[in-house]
Amino acid sequence: MKVKANFLRVKINLSVNIAGISMKNPVMPASGTFGYGEEYSQLIDISRLGAVVTKGTTFNPREGNPQPRIYETASGIINCIGLQNPGIEEVIREKIPFLRQFGVPIIVNIAGETIEEYEYLVKRLDQASSKGNIAGLEVNVSCPNIKEGGMAFGQDPKILSKLIGKVRKKTSLPLIVKLTPNVTDITSIAQSAVEAGADALSLINTIKARAKIRRGPQVGKWIEGGFSGPAIKPIALRMVSEVAKANLGVPIIGIGGIMNTEDALDFFEVGATAIAIGTANFINPKVMEEMIKGLKKYLIDNKITDINHLIEKKKGGVKNEGKR
Repeated sequence: MKVKANFLRVKINLSVNIAGISMKNPVMPASGTFGYGEEYSQLIDISRLGAVVTKGTTFNPREGNPQPRIYETASGIINCIGLQNPGIEEVIREKIPFLRQFGVPIIVNIAGETIEEYEYLVKRLDQASSKGNIAGLEVNVSCPNIKEGGMAFGQDPKILSKLIGKVRKKTSLPLIVKLTPNVTDITSIAQSAVEAGADALSLINTIKARAKIRRGPQVGKWIEGGFSGPAIKPIALRMVSEVAKANLGVPIIGIGGIMNTEDALDFFEVGATAIAIGTANFINPKVMEEMIKGLKKYLIDNKITDINHLIEKKKGGVKNEGKR
């Protein structure tokens, strides 16, 4: 008891570094599940998070898809929101300044239908970052490439490499590529992104799924979209593990079915440096705060003073700060 009491007085370090983005802890919201923070700011203390990832931002404002847009299934949800957002200019003018007040790194997720759209978004955000508002960019490559027949940018290594190579030239900000799981070989996709200039990877995005609605005002209709929630955790763990074992030299943000501290620890064990929480935020808005406390308690209980020691041990000594 005396030993434990002494250890409790030791300062516990939860901070991590993602490609030059310094985070006070490894917990952040997954894009699309936190909006631009305005609603959640009334429920949680955003300043306690490691970073904030915005919802997907596009060139023009988007109203999103018609209803039904979200449906709960066994152990998860299917969503087809359609990237509803106010467009890049309002995000720069209104949303980012709002988030800035919380003093945490802001990572802006971007989405486009053409390489040219991505290039513009990256260049525009790079310009806006001169005010110190933006810490990094997350590139959503699950979007359909309208010039290549609708295939997602992240499903073809060559197309992905071309995209990341182009946007890499438009910014000096850390570039995080959010990988789609709807591929046969996640490692080759990840390697293409890194070789083209990605500083970090986040995985996984939602899994394509379809369901018939059995209750509510939309009963009888079908919904097709991205599946998320606890049911996809084993898939996400497998993909994070495969990419980590490839030793690509960049940090990984683990995403997919993380509902509690134990889930988070599983992702660190297979090679993630940080985690992003999605569906769990809809169930319990305070879940990220609870995970931060849970991670600190785990370190104390296991007499670990620095979360990076846990991460590096599990990753076999791979450094977590990425290429920069």
